[in-house]
Amino acid sequence: MAKGPSTGLSVPRFVSLKSDKVNVRRGPSNDQSIVWVFARAGLPVEIIAEADNWRRVRDSEGADGWVFHGLLSGRRTVLISPWSKGKEAVALHSGRSTGSRAVAQLQSGVLGNVVTCDGEWCELTVGDYSGFVEQNKLWGVYRGEEIE
Repeated sequence: MAKGPSTGLSVPRFVSLKSDKVNVRRGPSNDQSIVWVFARAGLPVEIIAEADNWRRVRDSEGADGWVFHGLLSGRRTVLISPWSKGKEAVALHSGRSTGSRAVAQLQSGVLGNVVTCDGEWCELTVGDYSGFVEQNKLWGVYRGEEIE
């Protein structure tokens, strides 16, 4: 994995948005036009490039643009299967097994906070619920990634 020239951290990597209003710009400068605005604090985004205090981010739909680094957090969050567009719910399990009891059914696009991931399962908190979801049903973590 490559290292970002500004931070020395891995690129690509996932982070989350700090606020409910994050401007996404065409280029890495306040002089660049705003292409769109994120309006959901905690949303996971993938950093795909760095330039000084700016990070090029990509969202779950594949759109990308530049965001000022101070608007990003290292806190890890995930979206539940955003690619399925509400077709099927994803079970939040009581343990790291599809045979374990389902604690809740999570709709596509639901935002969860990552507690840990072992490369196959992630432990999440979603509202008042906590449990485990198969890692391949989440956007905001890499396949096989371990998070402690």
